[in-house]
Amino acid sequence: MRNILLIHCHDLGRFLGSYGVETVSTPHLDSFAAESALFEQAFATAPHCSPARASLFTGTYPQSNGVLGLTHEPFSWDLKEPKAHIAYRLKSAGYQTELVGVHHESRVLADDVVAGRLGFDRARTGGARDVVVSRATDALRRMSVSDRPFYLQVGFTEPHRMPSERDRPGVMGFLADGVNPDVTLGHTVPAHLVDDDGAREEIAELQGAVKHMDEGVGSILSELDSLGLRDQTLVLFTTDHGLALPRAKCTLYDAGLGVALMLRHPGNAAWSGRRVKDIVSHVDVLPTLLELAGLPTPDGLAGTTLRPAVEAGEAPRTHCFSQLSHHTYYDPKRSVRTSTHKLIVNFSNAPRAMDPTQSWIHRSLPADLGGPTIGTSPALELYDLTSDPEELDNIADHPGQAEILTDLSAALFDWMRECDDPLLTAPVAASRHQLALDAIHEATLTRK
Repeated sequence: MRNILLIHCHDLGRFLGSYGVETVSTPHLDSFAAESALFEQAFATAPHCSPARASLFTGTYPQSNGVLGLTHEPFSWDLKEPKAHIAYRLKSAGYQTELVGVHHESRVLADDVVAGRLGFDRARTGGARDVVVSRATDALRRMSVSDRPFYLQVGFTEPHRMPSERDRPGVMGFLADGVNPDVTLGHTVPAHLVDDDGAREEIAELQGAVKHMDEGVGSILSELDSLGLRDQTLVLFTTDHGLALPRAKCTLYDAGLGVALMLRHPGNAAWSGRRVKDIVSHVDVLPTLLELAGLPTPDGLAGTTLRPAVEAGEAPRTHCFSQLSHHTYYDPKRSVRTSTHKLIVNFSNAPRAMDPTQSWIHRSLPADLGGPTIGTSPALELYDLTSDPEELDNIADHPGQAEILTDLSAALFDWMRECDDPLLTAPVAASRHQLALDAIHEATLTRK
């Protein structure tokens, strides 16, 4: 059995040099990518934090694992079965297990409770970059002296938006402690945004936050090497979902779902410097890690091992599925993607794109903004990803697309049935719904 080091961060998408972003400084992750299998078309199952992570760490979709929204108060969504977490599975197989940094895949509770529920020997959650690096390197030193393999899960908050005294009123940017804007190599404004002064100001902050996180990853990988653990350790790096920019995070467009995913498998030349172009999903991570660690794959997982994709060039899947139900408000959406097309189904008349900026004032604007208001979501959105990679031209009503629309609709409906999607029967009630109902009911009883 091999050691496993899994490093993840918030809100990165694929904003790295190794994914073609030439203006962001990520030398440590770029070097890591050159030694790893890099998945060019990896997708999250959800465009926001907790549901995406729940899928990553259980190999199941949010509709199945129960995490349809954020796991911290006042939302408090939770895994139906905490023992489905990869840490619990590995601990049962004899691994040492430890959690450092971001925990957002199950209900946010005290560290000792989180550890016991998910199968960690120890959990030290939270902390900015330097705290996470210190705790992760400490964990590596302690676990390296045992004859048992380890699983270390390390989560960085950066490059999440963070409040800062350097922000002007109405804006929450990316200026966490220790983060400074970085335009050393220029700017890369995503093509789905207007390239103007406001966007460039925001991107400069984002580039600084990504650079800051990259340095932290480099410190942890350096410690792994200094302890002589490189050849015995599978190392995976990923993020939860897309960038916290308009029309990205909290949407089912590729800008919200596309993720960096890299896995270093020492001693296996097929994985070194390999770039996989096929579409893959975060639900494929758990079965891949279990197989590479020499452990059996349990029944009930939604994903499939990525080993044949890397070692034999076999496409692992024909469809990637994703969902949004609850973030800051209820906005149910479902999507299916192939290598060439995407179908998004919107189950409410909510605004077309939920705002992920946490700001009153928007510095970045969508490139397809066509009027004074954002407008409501159409029932169906269909995009040809070959000719329209930014998903700006909805062709759902085009007669020539009827066959593709039918095929994708059927695939999406079958998936919803397979994962027992609650949208097939009724709207999904949030914890806030029950809290509000209890409050007015209690007032009624008191009045009587």
